[in-house]
Amino acid sequence: MCGPQIKLNEASYLKIKEICASFNNNPGELINVLHKTQEHFGYLPEEVQQVVADCLGIPVGRVYGVVSFYSFFTMKPKGKYAISVCLGTACYVKGAEKILDALKSELKISEGGVTPDGKFSIDVLRCVGACGLAPVMTINGKTYGRLTPEQVKGILAEYAD
Repeated sequence: MCGPQIKLNEASYLKIKEICASFNNNPGELINVLHKTQEHFGYLPEEVQQVVADCLGIPVGRVYGVVSFYSFFTMKPKGKYAISVCLGTACYVKGAEKILDALKSELKISEGGVTPDGKFSIDVLRCVGACGLAPVMTINGKTYGRLTPEQVKGILAEYAD
């Protein structure tokens, strides 16, 4: 595994142990443990995965396999506002790539990137499940549909702090 490295402090280590214990350290609850852990840390770096594996008594490779398989888990930090652009067939045909290009241009980051201030990140998904609204993007789970590239700047302005 590679990617951003963090050093776990005692409080973080104890938080992971607490999360695992809340699921009775049951290896069958791995996905639920990972969801709760990602809610706390924002992502699931290698060190976090190792502690989860140790607490649940399973190989770290099993944890990594789940984290890398499911698109809702991430091993990289996200921005405060995580943007996902759907590139599924319906969205792609209706211009999702132009939405992605507008986001990259406006935020001056590439797919998978995070703005220098940590405010926004951009990723792509294969299907959001809102094909009737194509093209679609989400920001922290809020869905925006029937998008045009011209709408991107105004939507981003909604997230100005």
